[in-house]
Amino acid sequence: MKKSIIFALIALATSFAIWAGVTYPRIGGEALHLASSLETSLYGLHRAEVNVSDSTMMSWQSRPDEAKESVIMIHGYSADKTVWMRFARHFTKQYRVIILDLPGHGETAFDPALEYDTVSQAQRVVEAMNTLGIKRAHIIGNSMGGFIAGQLALHHSDRVQSAVLVDAAGVISPQESDMFKMLAAGRNPFEMSSRAEFTEFYAMTMAQPPWLPKMILDYMADDYIARRESLARIFQDFHSTDFLDNRLPDIQVPTLILWGEQDRLLHISGAEVWKKGIANAELITYPELGHMPMTEAPSQSAEDVLAFLAKHH
Repeated sequence: MKKSIIFALIALATSFAIWAGVTYPRIGGEALHLASSLETSLYGLHRAEVNVSDSTMMSWQSRPDEAKESVIMIHGYSADKTVWMRFARHFTKQYRVIILDLPGHGETAFDPALEYDTVSQAQRVVEAMNTLGIKRAHIIGNSMGGFIAGQLALHHSDRVQSAVLVDAAGVISPQESDMFKMLAAGRNPFEMSSRAEFTEFYAMTMAQPPWLPKMILDYMADDYIARRESLARIFQDFHSTDFLDNRLPDIQVPTLILWGEQDRLLHISGAEVWKKGIANAELITYPELGHMPMTEAPSQSAEDVLAFLAKHH
């Protein structure tokens, strides 16, 4: 009888170990999605599709209600709408908030038939505004999203009430970042084949990242590994667009530049390029933060952006 119980316990433990091995870190992904869903609901955001000519983009949106102005938030390359979640909660009571997953990111599918350069992505944002009945909006973009915000300010200025560029790509920084040194050596930190490489990459993205349990970080690592080919294609298209250095004087919309001084992906020296090129642009830097101030210090960065938007109602 005792042997039977022991064998049963061994079989149960073995089954649990196999189950855990098969499902881990998928459980981390499910926990992340559940937590994000609950948190965004508390912040007044709901999940919604936005149809444009060549894609169906997933988004988080606050309900229009009586809001007279809209804010659109655009993530960076390889990221998704979750990077804005805790930042966005500071805007939902006053503004209609739209947080997009661009094609090939987050819950919006990658389609090899699409173009992923920043001009094409900017056009999709304009089409999303048309779908949602938004004539003008404050555009906030991080990294590649900042490049897209710059394209919108340049080519669709009638649709942009103001632009907030957060550690924005799109100009040539006088000093090379750690990422560009890696690229020059023939290695793209976004294209990885192991969790160890993800750990190295993740440390580059933020100086003060929010705490996440290991199973969620492992889920994120496996997701990057699975997306390696699509990310390589998006990176190629993204960097096929001419940078905006010579066009910055043509940007006439009110512009705020935010930058984390510890940014290892895009060097802080790029902030001055944007500021000097755009007339009357404002600049705020964060000495202790990295590439994503809106994720690292959501309340502080949101306060700075809200003060800027208040001047441009």
